[in-house]
Amino acid sequence: MPNKVDILGVNVDAMTMSESVAQIETYMAGEEPMMIATANAEMIMRATQDEELRDILNRAAIVTADGAGTVWAARHLGYEMPERVAGYDLAQQLMKNSVRQGQRIYFFGSAPGVAEKAKAKAEQLYPGIQIVGTRDGYFTEADEPAIIEDIKAKRPHLLLVALGVPKQEKWLAKHQAELGVPVAIGVGGTLDVMAGVMKRAPLWMQKAKLEWLFRGMLQPKRAGRLLALPKFVLKVHGSRG
Repeated sequence: MPNKVDILGVNVDAMTMSESVAQIETYMAGEEPMMIATANAEMIMRATQDEELRDILNRAAIVTADGAGTVWAARHLGYEMPERVAGYDLAQQLMKNSVRQGQRIYFFGSAPGVAEKAKAKAEQLYPGIQIVGTRDGYFTEADEPAIIEDIKAKRPHLLLVALGVPKQEKWLAKHQAELGVPVAIGVGGTLDVMAGVMKRAPLWMQKAKLEWLFRGMLQPKRAGRLLALPKFVLKVHGSRG
């Protein structure tokens, strides 16, 4: 297995996109439930103050470097980090490959109607894809047994959960064994982007490592959360031994 890189107490895998996809597909073909997390700077900063989240991330099968900040931090701390492995791009690659491998996928999360729109988009992009179930992310504790039963009944190889950080990671950690899904990934806004209800940064902004700024401009409510980025930079710099 690739090296784990310690960034502020969170162990992130130093893997390329192709390595990540290959390893996850090995898990999808297996029986044991595996959780994959995609860690950007905001998630890592949150984990410095949320011990439960940090423990969940450090028990995950793979934690990808989802974000320029995570890649920068690893390199700043003297580690090799080959490239960014964004959750959105990872999900697309796994969906594309699932057609050839005949694997089933379930979408869980986002606002009512979003998962269905994302399913329609996936079917358009990847003809033959098997999205075997969808469920929105608006539920109470009383709804959980029915949600879990539906996921179990549909027997997906891959469960994409879009409940936001840290809810998606905590929900998966709590129910992972019960669900019995080979691979579950917290994917944040992936379904929203696929459904067209949220835009992704233009390619030039992605390449310029400005996706965080684009999200802040698009969602002013996130402005406070974006302050995590300069704090992250200072904290990483201060953690250099």
